[in-house]
Amino acid sequence: MGIDYRVLQEAAKWFAVLQSGAASPGERQAWAAWLQQPEHAQAWARVERISGQFQPLASDAIGRSAGAMLHSRQPNRRQALKVLSVLCGGAALSLAGGSLPWRQWAADERTAVGEVRDLRLADGSQLWLNTDTAVDIAFDTNARSLALYRGELLIDAPASRRARPLLLSSREGRVRSEQAARFSLRQEDGRTRLSVFTGVVDIQLDGFAITSVGAGQQAEFDRRHVAPLVAARAEHQAWATGVLLADNQRLEDFLAELSRYRHGYLGCDPRIADLRVVGAFPLGDTERVLEALAATLPVRIERRMAWWVSLEPAAKRADA
Repeated sequence: MGIDYRVLQEAAKWFAVLQSGAASPGERQAWAAWLQQPEHAQAWARVERISGQFQPLASDAIGRSAGAMLHSRQPNRRQALKVLSVLCGGAALSLAGGSLPWRQWAADERTAVGEVRDLRLADGSQLWLNTDTAVDIAFDTNARSLALYRGELLIDAPASRRARPLLLSSREGRVRSEQAARFSLRQEDGRTRLSVFTGVVDIQLDGFAITSVGAGQQAEFDRRHVAPLVAARAEHQAWATGVLLADNQRLEDFLAELSRYRHGYLGCDPRIADLRVVGAFPLGDTERVLEALAATLPVRIERRMAWWVSLEPAAKRADA
């Protein structure tokens, strides 16, 4: 069971108070009492884990200046957010060696959080790597192989002139294509999602029959089961063009996807979780996306800290 949203927000509020350096003895005692509840301790631990990505900023003069700019209401606010984004990206990379499994850290190609990159492979295939992705590439005279350790990729592959199949592996299994194909593969928690846009791609799980996924179809699979095929969704390849598509998507789900492209916490109050989002949004500027949501939906942006952002109902309730 996840941590209650309100408790998580309380933890962030306490963290901001204590980190300000101006907390009174009474406030520290109140925080210590609050922390005694197990759920409160879990929420506090989560805030601390997220804050760990940003600790190098504490002693950085530019980071401090950007933080001060952020809390002002001057036109330089967006510039401050961009500065913080760059700095935090560097901080995350400096910690990555200790936090990523070694296969991901040593992968042939990796992207940072918020980065989308394209590559041309030896056989002429076009490969796109989504945010926070790690992949190994092994092309030789016998096979064309990719291993996805983390994140998401999209590949547009021609048919092999040497009859070499295209093989991709994830933590759950393998997919294989014998013909020209365009498809995406996403590594999620305990499962993999395959979306096929052209051609046919086979899912191969150890000890189970092959499942063929045709153009316009997608399927999720774990190590023992392939879910029923459903229609492939346009947003599962639109990210390669720098666009985040939302087709009547729940706000909570939309923010979960947007959060993959930025550091820190991004969430929303359960009271607005079911609001619907429709549109095409630029992945290169997540702050602009949040501003667009606040301009078109009955929500407001709440910032506990530069790296802790949530959307709240536009009008506060009397009991909030």
